[in-house]
Amino acid sequence: MNQPAVLFDESHCDQCACGEGLGFSFTFAFQPIVDVINKSVFAHEALVRGLDGEGASHILSKVNETNQYSFDQVCRVKAVKLASRLNMDTMLSINFMPNAVYQAEYCIRTTLAAAKTYDFDTRKIIFELTENEKLTSVEHLASIIEAYQEMGFSTAIDDFGAGYSRYDIMMASPPDLLKLDMGLVRNIHNEPNKQAVVNGIISMMKQLGGRIVAEGVETREEYFWLRSQGIHLYQGFLFAKPGFECLPEPVFPV
Repeated sequence: MNQPAVLFDESHCDQCACGEGLGFSFTFAFQPIVDVINKSVFAHEALVRGLDGEGASHILSKVNETNQYSFDQVCRVKAVKLASRLNMDTMLSINFMPNAVYQAEYCIRTTLAAAKTYDFDTRKIIFELTENEKLTSVEHLASIIEAYQEMGFSTAIDDFGAGYSRYDIMMASPPDLLKLDMGLVRNIHNEPNKQAVVNGIISMMKQLGGRIVAEGVETREEYFWLRSQGIHLYQGFLFAKPGFECLPEPVFPV
């Protein structure tokens, strides 16, 4: 397989962070993932945005098979650069495109160079896979997760419970974090069927040694039900909305 001609040494990080060659520019908003046990911020997820605050769909509609590798690489550099500029001292969660990663060890070099250039600890990086992305090979994704974990990164599956089922990945190479899709979270305190499904996922992750993040939590009722089941990590408007190029201060329900 031919390797895309992407430069990865630190001298090219600023060029990559500007999105040179993509034909469009973007930035990030950051949304906290909070730990309610010690009322702290566990991580910030980097959410792609247009330069004038346009939503992710506005940018992602410009990504295709031709430019997805470059976009994936630029996303990593931009997220690390902005996190460093904001003095982020938590974990940084970056969404990645597994179909753009042909070989984990090679494709990670831009990220490593960016972390060195912008003085960001690579041990604080989480790579998130969205469950909505169809994959041609389970083995390919499992190899990426395993390689990233061996390099010291954390891994997560986003939107679990929506789109394509990733139970095959859970069996092949479990991630460190599993993020419940907001469709499962919404109104869960009133829906026994959702409760049964979520309790099954909680049990699975306990046995696999991973942690669950409940995302898209918007109401106190949703939060208190999930909290009663032992979930400690949360993301959603109840705690904080995404902050455009800033780190918003979360609030904690009492």
